[in-house]
Amino acid sequence: MATETTRRPAASHEGKIIAFPSASGIANVERCARELGRRHGADAIEFWKAECRRLADQLLAAGMPESDVGQRVMEFQQDVQLELVLSHQKQAIARSQKR
Repeated sequence: MATETTRRPAASHEGKIIAFPSASGIANVERCARELGRRHGADAIEFWKAECRRLADQLLAAGMPESDVGQRVMEFQQDVQLELVLSHQKQAIARSQKR
């Protein structure tokens, strides 16, 4: 009986390798947000395009289907945007507490 509850059901996709974008982890999101926070104009745009292209290239090289790469890059972009917003909020709170 106990064996039945602890046994993992077989999945139809077992053995399939799924690419995990370690480059788009938390440290990379924070790094990109910091860089975008200090860059402006054309410099920021060039940096951002290069980072997104680099991530897409890494995912493709890891074997991720092209149809999934765009979605993953969009998620990365959203994560960086959220990190930028949170960073600005933290800075505003810190400034208001100093007053």
